[in-house]
Amino acid sequence: MATTSHHENPRNSTKKKKTQKNPEANFLYELNSCSKSKDIKSAISLYDSAISNKTRLNQHHFNSLLYLCSTFSTDPEFKDLALTYGFRVFDHMMALNINPNEASITAIARLAAAKGDGDYAFEMVKKSGDYGVLPRLRTYEPALLCFCQKLEAEKAFEVEEEINKMGLSLEEPQIAALLKLSADTGRADRVYNYLQKLRSSVRWVSEETAKVLEDWFCSKGSELGSERAKYEVGFVKEAVLRNGGGWHGLGWIGEGKWVVRKGNVKPNGRCCCCGEQLSCVDIDDAETEKFAQSVAGLALEREVKANFREFQDWLEENADFEAIVDGANIGLYQQNFAEGGFSLLQLDAVIKEMYTRSGNKWPLVILHNKRVRALLENPSCRELVEEWMNNGVLYTTPQGSNDDCYWLYAAVKLRCMLVTNDEMRDHIFELLGSSFFLKWKERHQVCMSEI
Repeated sequence: MATTSHHENPRNSTKKKKTQKNPEANFLYELNSCSKSKDIKSAISLYDSAISNKTRLNQHHFNSLLYLCSTFSTDPEFKDLALTYGFRVFDHMMALNINPNEASITAIARLAAAKGDGDYAFEMVKKSGDYGVLPRLRTYEPALLCFCQKLEAEKAFEVEEEINKMGLSLEEPQIAALLKLSADTGRADRVYNYLQKLRSSVRWVSEETAKVLEDWFCSKGSELGSERAKYEVGFVKEAVLRNGGGWHGLGWIGEGKWVVRKGNVKPNGRCCCCGEQLSCVDIDDAETEKFAQSVAGLALEREVKANFREFQDWLEENADFEAIVDGANIGLYQQNFAEGGFSLLQLDAVIKEMYTRSGNKWPLVILHNKRVRALLENPSCRELVEEWMNNGVLYTTPQGSNDDCYWLYAAVKLRCMLVTNDEMRDHIFELLGSSFFLKWKERHQVCMSEI
């Protein structure tokens, strides 16, 4: 009997077994490769072969195919192929009783919208709850944009209502589409509302959105007749202040045609076209109060409640500050050298500068009591710190507290400028949410280099 001189290593045999993929795994691997290379023809060929070979298909297989088909559904060369196979794949998935997830529903909604069937796209989103799926903004978008393109206004507004009910926020592409739809169908009041949504949620608009705006203000429909409401100038100014500056919220007022020009804005905020000083748009009163409450709520969770409530009460009685200074941050700014340390003179220079800028009104400086005690114990610093205290400039935060909570709350509550170089990226700031917090920070933070 013949024998081999070398026996196969059992470990090598195990490795070979592990690396041998089953048909389902091979199919998924090849599908993913097609997705990466955007090769829809090869993916469809793989799908047809899998059916012929009776390969067991799962949700991952179907989602990869649906994603590819939806990606090519707007490509003129492959649109028919993508639509035909996209719906065939989805029907096959449902026939096997494989429930779709959010990615599946989004893909089929995109396919339906590409076919011009917004009703089917919206119906699929409304059925998502039947499968335990929570739709996202991208899930609603195909139906919304399809209805907007076909000028089916009431249907588009219904999709928007559903988006709002889900607690989702529209972004620039959806707002621009609804604004254009409203302009094209003569709904001036709707245009006004979407302009405000755009103003409040988009920091700068794209060229495409700018064209939508330009077309509206140049159109006949934007002209204001004499029947429009008229208000006293003082009433309008008061409304502008109440809404954070930049808009009054009273609807279209005045009469006549709009003057539309493209221009630039100078660094000081003055328009190069009309020469007017543009307003600094702040957050409105309701938003500001809500934000202040969220900061206070976070502080009360993390701080000794009695200490922070004492600060809140003190702030209520001393609410005429126009600037808050993060004392520790300013005192330590650019002091990371051998002889560096907390610079009292640097902090004092900022205090004096803010005093001058605000028409001889002192800013509020927040400093931890441990640092204040150390400064008072230093004979060369004591006189200056006592001067701050006598001028009502200083608030010392108690032992064990995080002074970040104090200066942030004061700046929000009093709608002040906040002088700090702190980028506010710590965990405490992440808890406040990115979108609104960034908007507030952009409008209120002043860095040392800007003073």
